[in-house]
Amino acid sequence: MAGSSLSSLEKSILELCQENPEGLSDKILESELSYVPLADRVGAINGLLQKRALQLFKSGDTLVYKHVSQDQAVQFKGLSSEDLLLYQAIKQAGNAGIWTRDMKMKTNLQQPQITKIIKTLEGRKLIKAVKSVNNKSRKLYMLFELEPSREVTGGAWYTDAEFDAEFIQALRQLCLAHIVKQGGDTLEGVVEAVRRAGSGGREDLRMEDFRQVISTLVFDRELDVFISTGTGKDSRFPVGAEVYRPSRSRAPESSAFTNIPCGVCPVINECSDGGIISPQTCVYFQQYLNF
Repeated sequence: MAGSSLSSLEKSILELCQENPEGLSDKILESELSYVPLADRVGAINGLLQKRALQLFKSGDTLVYKHVSQDQAVQFKGLSSEDLLLYQAIKQAGNAGIWTRDMKMKTNLQQPQITKIIKTLEGRKLIKAVKSVNNKSRKLYMLFELEPSREVTGGAWYTDAEFDAEFIQALRQLCLAHIVKQGGDTLEGVVEAVRRAGSGGREDLRMEDFRQVISTLVFDRELDVFISTGTGKDSRFPVGAEVYRPSRSRAPESSAFTNIPCGVCPVINECSDGGIISPQTCVYFQQYLNF
């Protein structure tokens, strides 16, 4: 948008938007432009909204205005009020995403309209569809530039909404190999070493993810946990730190007890009766029962 097409009041409002990137409220407008009659301020705001130089958002219970950049203006050019209404509903959902039924409830648009608008917004790379591990047949929509939340993707243990047992086993072997080579290490040491090695090709692993994997090695009697004394062979570890070492008493390779999958499952905390991850749907648990 050319600057010459803006009035001096409109330019002042845009400058205030740039000074308040989180959103310009009516309260700030009134404070900063108190010398301007309310009718003139309203007229300038409406003019900027019509020119797609501003967007209206809801921050908590407060309506705020945000400046639209030149690149954004091109993407939004020609969109109808219904298009923008649906875009706002999707934006408000954040990285949790929103599905079409909730869009319909929030916008009062009919399903055929929503389907058509989604196609338009996807074509302009304003939004994208993502899969949810909670319901693989249901598409969720979010802004194009957002990364889906772990609740949507399933976190590190899922790839394309599918539980990735192969990756978990590879990560277990990486952690175990490092600890065996070092003769022992802390969780932090294991994490640093595995990340240096490439984290099995994944960069989204958290400290807690590594803790879950190492815990499965402890339950599997591949590792033992000790508390560092800070002396002797523990001198390289802080006093009181948890140190993982290769186990001196490995469990038998195969027995009804050692084969129970729950003890080595990295997502056991997410397992519940009737849940997405549950004993009823776990193929490993069924194999164990048939042992």
